[in-house]
Amino acid sequence: MSTPALKEILKQVWGYDHFRPMQEEIATSVLSGQDTLALLPTGGGKSLCFQLPALAMDGLCIVVTPLIALMKDQVMQLQRRGIKAAALYSGMNTKEIDILLDNCIYGDIRFLYVSPERLKTELFQGRVLKMNVSLLAVDEAHCISTWGYDFRPAYLEIIDIREKLPNVPVIALTASATPQVQQDIQERLGFKTPNCFRSSFARPNLSYALRVVEDKQHKLLEVLRHVDGSAVVYVKTRREAKEQAIFLYRQGIRADFYHAGLSNEERSNKQDRWINNYIRVMVATNAFGMGIDKPDVRIVVHVGISDNLEAYYQEAGRAGRDGKRAYALAIIRKDDLTALEKLHQMAHPSVSYLKRVYQSVANYYKMAVGSGLGTQHDFDLHQFTNTYNLHYKETYFALKKLEEEGLIQLNESYYNPSKIHINISSKTLYEFQVANAGLDRFIKGLLRIYGGEVFTAFVKISEAYLAKYMNISESMIIQYLNLLAHQKILLYFPAKDKPQLIFTAARQEARLLTLDAQRLKERKKADREKIKAVVDYAEQNEMCRSLYIQTYFGEKNSKDCGICDVCLSRKKKDGHKPIEQYKQQIQNVLQQEAMTIEVLQKRIVPENKTDFLECIRLMLESELLQYDEGWRLVLQ
Repeated sequence: MSTPALKEILKQVWGYDHFRPMQEEIATSVLSGQDTLALLPTGGGKSLCFQLPALAMDGLCIVVTPLIALMKDQVMQLQRRGIKAAALYSGMNTKEIDILLDNCIYGDIRFLYVSPERLKTELFQGRVLKMNVSLLAVDEAHCISTWGYDFRPAYLEIIDIREKLPNVPVIALTASATPQVQQDIQERLGFKTPNCFRSSFARPNLSYALRVVEDKQHKLLEVLRHVDGSAVVYVKTRREAKEQAIFLYRQGIRADFYHAGLSNEERSNKQDRWINNYIRVMVATNAFGMGIDKPDVRIVVHVGISDNLEAYYQEAGRAGRDGKRAYALAIIRKDDLTALEKLHQMAHPSVSYLKRVYQSVANYYKMAVGSGLGTQHDFDLHQFTNTYNLHYKETYFALKKLEEEGLIQLNESYYNPSKIHINISSKTLYEFQVANAGLDRFIKGLLRIYGGEVFTAFVKISEAYLAKYMNISESMIIQYLNLLAHQKILLYFPAKDKPQLIFTAARQEARLLTLDAQRLKERKKADREKIKAVVDYAEQNEMCRSLYIQTYFGEKNSKDCGICDVCLSRKKKDGHKPIEQYKQQIQNVLQQEAMTIEVLQKRIVPENKTDFLECIRLMLESELLQYDEGWRLVLQ
């Protein structure tokens, strides 16, 4: 299919007239049947790179992703556009999976999102051969590499699916990968020939900076008062997120906090308020931001710093997606870098400690050896560590290591809405309604709201909405649903909103646990190198920060950005006078009237746009300028 056809789909389905950089080239490569690796920055529109060619093909696109929240969000977005999509992930029950896979074979589902752990199940491997699969998309592809920062062993088994579907092309996508990881991805996914599309890691509108201070809170407040607009502040812990948000709110800044420990409703409400600018500053752990498309974030602040540059680059890259000037600032104390070293040791617990934690988990759920495969359980880390007298942080890291080893999966920000499925025929249901007049009105209400789909698949329901629609209490709705489930008229699964621990392998004898000691050793070494890169980034003050990041990701022949703290410091040392000249011109023009940066730039026509924009930043920081409600610059 030609590129014009891709453009037509882009316009008809998404309403866009133009591709973002590299989207067209990547989609065309996939459409031509080539295995393709796409490296695009956060906010670069990775999902369209596989969704567009998949819609131009006949058949089903299987999308592998480890992020349950993200897969649910993408399924919802596709469904809103009238495209049939579904998600299959750890924690779903067997009946639910069975119906979904049948719909992928016999129905018209175009996208099936799958967690990597589900790929290796016997049920999935048996059914996938009956599906008309046109494309395999692997999101967060860095997870396949032991040299990546978020390794997932289940990703290594994607190659088994490729062998079952030898004529189906694969597209692998990630926002950040070093040259070593790029090579590893293509080899482990069985690329027929190397084929990598890589967008530049440079963000010309993003000014990186790092400040070493004694009082991080005071510096944070100072920065947020100088830089207007929407902001994200990343912190290390849930407690710190809440404390910092309260502090900022008391200082007159519209701030809120976000972390994985909140209920789904709380997270959704906070996120919506921030997106719609009722909240200016979101103080959050790294649970926040994935999949959120808010283009007008003006600053991302890290209070402390990430333990790898890949994560830092992705999080910082959530600023300035609209192409306008934005800032990425890390605020640290000297002891933060020492703390990274200590954290590295804690993040790689000994094999004996891993076995102890695994045994404790088995005891916690009274799980017999050989049982438990695929079972899902509510999990409270505080209660668990208190029960077995375990260290909280070290146990958390041990659980993540057990997850890397493919033994368990820990979903911290888990939400699964209530679902029903009528598992009898419409004829049998009618006969039941005739014989049970007291339930007839309730069943008719279900069918009016959710339609015939309840006979062919599990549908998400809201007990609160049903109660309002039928004018009865929510408790009565639940009572009716449980009664129908008890009589085997339907299957009813109430919503879950607690962190979930899932056994992705049958429970083993702890002392005989199959842990890959060599791989654990290699992971520790790889993580050590990543921490070293972060420490070097923080301590060095000679190399442009943007250039440092680009070099880390293997980008060559890059130039200084001219707007990071290192570049600006160098300009000051060199006696960079044009900025002072622009300052005078800006003051002269704005004395006449307020105007936006774009209009001001057209009025002055600067020879050096970078210096001109930097002059505006410095004037805002020193409070010589400010924005009015219409985002126009005015003199103070």
